[in-house]
Amino acid sequence: MRPRTHAGTRSLGALSIAALAAGALTACGAQVDTAGGEPSEATGAGCVDTSGDTVKIGFLNSLSGTMAISEQTVHDSLQLAASEINADGGVLGKELEIVTEDGQSEPTVFAEKATKLITSDCVAAVFGGWTSASRKAMLPVFESQDSLLFYPVQYEGLESSPNIFYTGATTNQQIVPGLDYLAEQGVESLFLVGSDYVFPRTANKIINAYAEAHGIEVLGEEYAPLGHTDFSTIVNKVRSADADAVFNTLNGDSNVAFFKEYSNAGLGPDDMPVLSVSIAEEEIGGIGVENVEGQLTAWNYYQTVDTPENAAFVEAFQAEYGADRVTSDPMEAAYDSLYLWKGMVEKAESFDVADVQEAADGVSFDAPEGTVTVNGDNHHIAKTALIGRIGDDGLIYTEWSSDGPIEPDPFLEGYDWAEGLS
Repeated sequence: MRPRTHAGTRSLGALSIAALAAGALTACGAQVDTAGGEPSEATGAGCVDTSGDTVKIGFLNSLSGTMAISEQTVHDSLQLAASEINADGGVLGKELEIVTEDGQSEPTVFAEKATKLITSDCVAAVFGGWTSASRKAMLPVFESQDSLLFYPVQYEGLESSPNIFYTGATTNQQIVPGLDYLAEQGVESLFLVGSDYVFPRTANKIINAYAEAHGIEVLGEEYAPLGHTDFSTIVNKVRSADADAVFNTLNGDSNVAFFKEYSNAGLGPDDMPVLSVSIAEEEIGGIGVENVEGQLTAWNYYQTVDTPENAAFVEAFQAEYGADRVTSDPMEAAYDSLYLWKGMVEKAESFDVADVQEAADGVSFDAPEGTVTVNGDNHHIAKTALIGRIGDDGLIYTEWSSDGPIEPDPFLEGYDWAEGLS
């Protein structure tokens, strides 16, 4: 059974993020706080209608622009999860009706579309976002409207909101393990390359603090705008610095241009390996396997993870979208997020935001990556860290794994060297 799907078309025009967050839009629909009961008129998240046999949820991903290379696959995995859930009887017996919006790779558009989904479409929850800039733009919208966002991508940490569930890795589940791995391999110097926005800037602040505490020298730090395609100058600086390794926080299709230039400059994993935290299986095809074979990644899931749940997940995804399609960490975290929301709602026996928040702690899902569990205090997920190496087939193979799931520590409170970062 396919999820009921329709795309929204209403635009909020030139409203600012601040105005959107103020929630100054008109009310719609009717509300019931639980699976039953009588509806009452309400605004914002309160207009969710659960009086019938369906409930609306929103999918908000960049289906156009520089981030579409990464976010289309997240949208696909969300659709797969919704189809499976509907085929299994829905959530509290209600079929999921999907409202799809395109964030267009623009933070302001994400804020506009989030507001529309909450106040006009009256969705029970929204699933999506990728860049930290998009999440930061949406955060005040969800807080002011008291609605829920499930955000599926690894990020820089130093954040926790009662209205966001973070199902991708936070810093101590990806960046810190990546640095630990490089240090164990004898890396004594790094060059930092990233996109010029929130995630890379904050991530590199954390990396610099780690490096100082662990005797690692940072020989350079360069940023490029999202969508940037000319990396000749940056790659020349990287080559001249002659660091032991590069830590890469570029996002989107900039990775294509960077790695092609890196390869053209004669640089590779044998002389100056690159560890990336935003390149997954989906991006490798666009970059070209020949440009990234042997390079390193830090994630919590790879298509090659050997679990029965993952075998079933990969089979279902490829049956739906084609045998040539690959799975990746962000899309797996998005897939998990829909099942985790379902678990919270069913534990609460309610779609009401406050009830779902109250029920969240300890909700778990036997995910393709392994069992994931919600931390009710900070709304992050316990996850196993993986360091992988890109193979000649375009897949990523685990080189190192943490000893079980790592509890989320978004503010790095357990690390003395991180004191003062937040």
